[in-house]
Amino acid sequence: MELSIDLNPVLLTISLVIFAISWYKFAFSRSSNGGPPLPPGPRGLPIVGYLPFLSHDRHKQFTEMARTYGPIFKLQVGSKLLVMVNTLDLAKEVVRDQDEIFANRKAPIAAATSTYGGQDIVWSNNNSYWRNLRKIFVHEVLSNKNLEACSSYRRDEVRKTIKNVYGKIGTPIDINEISFSTEANVLTSMIWENTSVKGANDRDLAAEFQMIVAEIVDLISQHNVSDLFPSLARFDLQGINRKMKKSLEKLDRIFTSIIDGRLEFNSKKTEDAVEQEGKKDFLQILLDLKEEKKETSFNITQIKALLVDIMVAGTETTTTLIEWAMAEIMQDDNIMKKVQEELLQVVGLNNIVEESHLSKLQYLDAVIKETFRLHPVVPFLIPRCPSKSCIVGGYTVPKGCTVFLNTWAIHRDSKYWDNPLKFDPDRFLKNNMDYKGNNVSFMPFGSGRRLCPGVPLAEKMLMYVLASLLHSFEWSLPKGEEHDLSEKFGITLQKRKPLIAVPSQRLSNVSLYM
Repeated sequence: MELSIDLNPVLLTISLVIFAISWYKFAFSRSSNGGPPLPPGPRGLPIVGYLPFLSHDRHKQFTEMARTYGPIFKLQVGSKLLVMVNTLDLAKEVVRDQDEIFANRKAPIAAATSTYGGQDIVWSNNNSYWRNLRKIFVHEVLSNKNLEACSSYRRDEVRKTIKNVYGKIGTPIDINEISFSTEANVLTSMIWENTSVKGANDRDLAAEFQMIVAEIVDLISQHNVSDLFPSLARFDLQGINRKMKKSLEKLDRIFTSIIDGRLEFNSKKTEDAVEQEGKKDFLQILLDLKEEKKETSFNITQIKALLVDIMVAGTETTTTLIEWAMAEIMQDDNIMKKVQEELLQVVGLNNIVEESHLSKLQYLDAVIKETFRLHPVVPFLIPRCPSKSCIVGGYTVPKGCTVFLNTWAIHRDSKYWDNPLKFDPDRFLKNNMDYKGNNVSFMPFGSGRRLCPGVPLAEKMLMYVLASLLHSFEWSLPKGEEHDLSEKFGITLQKRKPLIAVPSQRLSNVSLYM
C-alpha cells in the first residue's frame, strides 16, 4: 500500500523536537564499556535518520545508505533504535547463527491492534504460546495430509475463477482482484467449511475481506509517530490506531458470526453425527482445543487473532505475487512463450490444469521464484527484536532494538546474483533453491524460526492460479496502455499501478471453461 503521510506542521514540529531530544540523549548518554561499538549511521542533524521513513521508496533509500555506511547501519528514529542488515553474510548471522536471540518481534501499534494485542503467529514473541500456536497451525492445518484433503476446495475455486474470467473475455480485468477472490474463498473453505456469515453471500464476503485487508495493510504501512515516540501513543495524533480498531471491528463481526454459528450448530449435533464426522476444518480443530482446557487450548480472542493472520497474510502475499508475475510474463513475449509451451506439453490444450500437473511445471516454478527475487512481497521481512545484546558483523546490536533484514537489497546484490536487475527465470533452473530460506540469498518468506508457516499453501496456490490463468487464456493490455513495473512501498511491495489485462480464449473446447 502506498505510504500515506498526514502530518500537519504543528505535529511535525512537536515530533522533530522530541526526536532531537531523543537523539541527543542517544548520542551522548552511551559511554563506551570497552565492547564493540554500535553500527555506523547518519550523524549531524537528527532529522537525517528520520527522512527515509517519510519516503515512498524506503527500500531504495536504505540500499543507498548501505553504500555509505556499510552492510549494517543504525538509524535513531524518534526514541527508537533501528538496525538495518543488508547483506547475505550478516543476515545469516541473524537467522542462523543467532536465530533464537532474534526470534522475538517488534510489533507496530497498528499491527498489535489488528491482532488483538499481538496474540497471533506473525507478531507474537518467541514463547511457549507462539510455539504451540505455530505447531498447531503447521501440523493440523497445513500438514501434507490436510492440504491433500483440501485439494477439492482449491480445485473448485480455481474452476469458478476460470469460468468467471471466461464470461468477461474481451473486457479489462483486475488481476489482483480475481486472485484475491480465489485465494479468499479457498481459505474460508479450509477454515470454516459450510459455515456462513449472516446476510452475506460468498461474493459479498470476498469483496468485504478484500476491502478490510487493504485497510489493514495500508494502516500498518503508514508512518506512525506513535511508534517512534511512545509518549505520544496515547494521543494517537494521526488517528491510525482508531482507524485500525474500526477495521478490526469489521473483521471481528465476521469472525463472531462464524464462530457463533459453528457453536450453535455443534450444540445441536447428536453424538452419532459427531462420530460420523470425517475431516474437521481448522475452526473446529481450534474450538476442540479450546474445550480441552489444556496448555494447548485457546480462547476465542486468540482464535480470532490467528484468523486475522490467515486472512491478511494468506491473501496479501499470494495476490500481490500473482500480479507481479503476470506483469513480468506479459511484458516479455519470450517468457510467455516458454510458459505456454510448457503448459502445452504438461497439460495439453484438451485438458485443464490439475494440481497433479504442478510439480512438472519447472519453468513456471522458476518464473515465480524469479518474481519473488526481484519483487519480494515483504521487502524487509517482519522486523525482529533481539532478546539480549549481541554482536553482528563486529558491531553491538542492543537488546530491544528493531532489526530489519533488507531482502530487497540481498535479492539484487550482484555479489550473489548475475545481472541482478534482469528478470531471468533461467537462473532458477540451474539451482535447487526453495522457499524455506535454506539459502539466505533467497528468502522471500524469511528463514529460521520465524519462517512463514504458510509456505506450503502459498506455493500451491501461486502455481495453481497462475498456471490456470495462463493455460486457459491469452492476455494483453488494454488498447493504449503500456507495461508498468513501478513499485509502491509499504509493509508489502506492490505494483504502483494495478495490472488490468484483457483475456481471450486459448482453448478450443468451450466445455473446459464451464
